[in-house]
Amino acid sequence: MSALMSDASAPAARLGPAPPSPVSSPEHGHGHGKLLPLAIGALGIVYGDIGTSPLYALKECFAQIDGQPAPHAMAVGHDSVLGILSLVFWALTLVVAVKYLSFITRADNKGEGGMFALLALLPDRQRKSTAVAVMVGLFGASLLYGEGVITPGVSVLSAVEGLGVATHAMDSFIVPITVVILLGLFLVQHRGTGGIGRVFGPVMFVWFLVIAVLGVRSIAAYPAVLEAINPYWGFQLFRTNPWHAFVVLGSVVLCITGGEALYADMGHFGAKAIRVSWYAMVFPSLLLNYFGQGAFLLAHGWVENPFYEIVPRVVLYPMVALATAATVIASQALISGAFSLTRQAVQLGFMPRVTIVHTSAQNAGQIYVPEVNYALMMACLALVVIFQKSSALTAAYGIAVTGAMSITSFVFYFVATRNWKWPAWKAAPLLLLFLALDIPFFLANTLKFFQGGWVPTVIGVSMFALMTTWKRGRAELAGRFNQSLMPLSALLEDLEATKPFRVRGTAVFMSGNSEGTPPVLLHHLKHNQVLHRQVVLLSIVPRDIPTVPKEEQIEVIEQGNGFFRVIWNSGFMETPNVPQILIRAREHGLVCEPSTTSYFLGRETLLTSGKSPMMLWRKLLFAFVSRNALSATSYFGLPPGRVVELGMQVDL
Repeated sequence: MSALMSDASAPAARLGPAPPSPVSSPEHGHGHGKLLPLAIGALGIVYGDIGTSPLYALKECFAQIDGQPAPHAMAVGHDSVLGILSLVFWALTLVVAVKYLSFITRADNKGEGGMFALLALLPDRQRKSTAVAVMVGLFGASLLYGEGVITPGVSVLSAVEGLGVATHAMDSFIVPITVVILLGLFLVQHRGTGGIGRVFGPVMFVWFLVIAVLGVRSIAAYPAVLEAINPYWGFQLFRTNPWHAFVVLGSVVLCITGGEALYADMGHFGAKAIRVSWYAMVFPSLLLNYFGQGAFLLAHGWVENPFYEIVPRVVLYPMVALATAATVIASQALISGAFSLTRQAVQLGFMPRVTIVHTSAQNAGQIYVPEVNYALMMACLALVVIFQKSSALTAAYGIAVTGAMSITSFVFYFVATRNWKWPAWKAAPLLLLFLALDIPFFLANTLKFFQGGWVPTVIGVSMFALMTTWKRGRAELAGRFNQSLMPLSALLEDLEATKPFRVRGTAVFMSGNSEGTPPVLLHHLKHNQVLHRQVVLLSIVPRDIPTVPKEEQIEVIEQGNGFFRVIWNSGFMETPNVPQILIRAREHGLVCEPSTTSYFLGRETLLTSGKSPMMLWRKLLFAFVSRNALSATSYFGLPPGRVVELGMQVDL
């Protein structure tokens, strides 16, 4: 799976052996600070998605079409309401509290979570079984893009639909209002989330408090609904109507969407703060609201929107406003997560270079990726316009989420057995427990494939094809360059003999190989017949950790005859900046003035008629993406006026 980048390419992943580590605590990551502020902040970023699920989860479990239960729903009745509430209770308990908070969050990579952080923990990636685990995990990461496309649309649309509960005169305005809100959300992304992010936590604190109060108010009128905590009602649902109980799992799963986001955002707050938020506020608030909706259904029978039915009419419009704010926050968390996921993929060599804009001078994690932002915006708005209703969009929701959850369980097992050296008898029961939860939810959602589930599936498969093609293509190019790689010692001997004309200043040659001679340097010597007095061979080496400690980031090696090799180690949560690297190199004896420094990059023109074992469609895709990838000048922060690009043709 490992590959070296060629000149001017984005860093490829050094997926070499990772050091074994015990089950570690994520608190040593980015989640530093006082516990209470971190816990409140986690309410907005970590729990925005799962926290807004009450808007549509129970509604979909009892949805009707023309007076009859929808194919994915059940009729309202005493046993069915208690059975579904029991499934909701135990899904939240077993999947979120047990699986993610008790186990998955322990698989941190220096405090960071998420699929790529998990994959980076896998050692010995040359083993066939581990390589399979990496590929499966990569597909899981691809599915998260499908979730990122659907979540903003279904969340905001379900919130705005509260206007239709107040008056049907607003029905025709629901979709336009949703489009305007989403359009505004995506268009302000370039400003960053620093300012607005500070109010995320308090707003979500109010949200959870309000939905808890609404739930208590409804439960008080029908306290018998609390019987649903007993797992008997869930088993009874499957015993009396096994097929419909299985099908309705495709709607019950909506209550746990956000579990993957919980793990991915772990590095911002630390696992301890996330657990405190869950048990102190999120878990009880969600349960109270779900049970409150169930109590209303038991007391009054079927209603189209049980969430808004338990809201007093006098505060309905303020509740719609609060719900909209909560869903915008949930959407923001998913969008920011997509930016972070993309940067990690680029740094690990699975995606081409993209524009990464840092929107905060204090927080390196706050970034903006315009290519991803506008792609998400167009896809999200298209889904809202096409599907029109949150009920239709929820049919597309679920496959991506449950697929990613199942894959996380699978990769976690490999990390536990290969990295932490757990024996199989200890890790296998956990894997079986997790899959016993994940697979039924996934299979139930596959039944909705033709009702919209194909959307995230197509997005996930497309992203997987892109990532694997890019990785394979870079490996092929690296192999091609390595075949003709000249040892630096041989070049220095030749220069000592030929003594080419040396001009003043410094030449920086980007090199994907930290040992040989960059092909672009040989190309330059061949055609220009001159050499700068000081030559820097700069290699950016990706590491399998989020951030590299300052003392381990840079290494400067003097090679003689004016040559220096600079090796920069970069984590997958970092974006390398070459001018800043050269400034750091001064601490190690390298002196180069910006006004007399030139940067030499190679640009490959890819031909697809070669003998590479890549399939033709992969060659064509790789060549297309290479032509349209962000230039190395922009990605590495090089001054455009001091960059020289030398082209070469490569036949794949």
